[in-house]
Amino acid sequence: MRHPGMGGLLAARAGRPAAQTPAAMAPRLAPLGGLAARCLWLLGVALLMDASARPANHSSARERAGHREEEEILPPDHLTGVKLEMDGHLNKDFHQEVFLGKDTGGFEEDAEPRRSRRKLMVIFSKVDLNTDRRISAKEMQRWIMEKTAEHFQQAVAESKMHFSAVDPDGDGRVSWDEYRVKFLASKGHDEREIADKIKNKWDLNIDEETQEVLENLKDRWYQADSPPPDLLLTEKEFLSFLHPEHSRGMLQFMAKEIIRDLDQDGDKRLSLPEFISLPAGTVENQQGQDIDDGWVRDRRREFEELIDADHDGIVTMAELEDYMDPMNEFSALNEAKQMIAVADENQNHYLEPEEVLKYSEFFTGSKLVDYARSVHEEF
Repeated sequence: MRHPGMGGLLAARAGRPAAQTPAAMAPRLAPLGGLAARCLWLLGVALLMDASARPANHSSARERAGHREEEEILPPDHLTGVKLEMDGHLNKDFHQEVFLGKDTGGFEEDAEPRRSRRKLMVIFSKVDLNTDRRISAKEMQRWIMEKTAEHFQQAVAESKMHFSAVDPDGDGRVSWDEYRVKFLASKGHDEREIADKIKNKWDLNIDEETQEVLENLKDRWYQADSPPPDLLLTEKEFLSFLHPEHSRGMLQFMAKEIIRDLDQDGDKRLSLPEFISLPAGTVENQQGQDIDDGWVRDRRREFEELIDADHDGIVTMAELEDYMDPMNEFSALNEAKQMIAVADENQNHYLEPEEVLKYSEFFTGSKLVDYARSVHEEF
């Protein structure tokens, strides 16, 4: 997670000089005189204003390039189109991910409202397969499955590219040692030195945090290694390592890890109180209380309406796996019904253009105003 102001903190540690104000720059430009000096001074002001307006937590191109290799070989923290995060938290962007797919552009907070509304209505018309100007649960289910497939295809393409980065000899298989070398090199260690230490079974001299990350990655590596295990991952197995949602075995591993973290009585199942338990920490103010109330409300609804398939008040490992499987058609249908219910103001079990526009924040992450009037304009 990036922290606000981190860019400024790194600059201070690196000993970079503080940016000068336009007033401080003016005397240096005075000798130039005339129009040229004024133009240069104004250019300096513009550049400084642009630099100061840029959010501090936005990394520069050079900083992003420095992290690119590490990002390529580490499993992503967030799995697009999957209901639960790796730590058991609900995926707060799930509805936008399965409604918009890869087509998320145009719904930013500063986007032109009319253009955003028009784009949302274009998506509506694509979901509305029979063109009756309303979306049924079956139509939404089909759309969710289609958008999920898009995310899968993107993950496969990215994994293929990343696999080549960690397969130096190009033999189509990556050993755990080969991966360790690349991972530690991305952390700033000398690649050749690390390779020699691993080959000779010497102490790697790495910090405790990095060692813990490696141990967790090794557990995941073992799980992705299809039987009979040989600790060599093929391109397909490497895809499961990076994206566990592509493998039933890895989904089972994820479900087991989540239950292990949330299960308080050790029965390897989840009750409602266990699932809605608040994360570690205390409520210090009303804002924190509101966040905690929202946490409980959202998780209760998810548990009762979607995860607990037989409604017996207990979630088993199998139920959690089915719920987390992005390509489970039954789960997609239940999700479609829930998404419709959120915006179905006239309670006819369909989504209509006015409802989608009114609840645009739920579907796109952006609130679009004047929905009632603009629906007629866009159609």
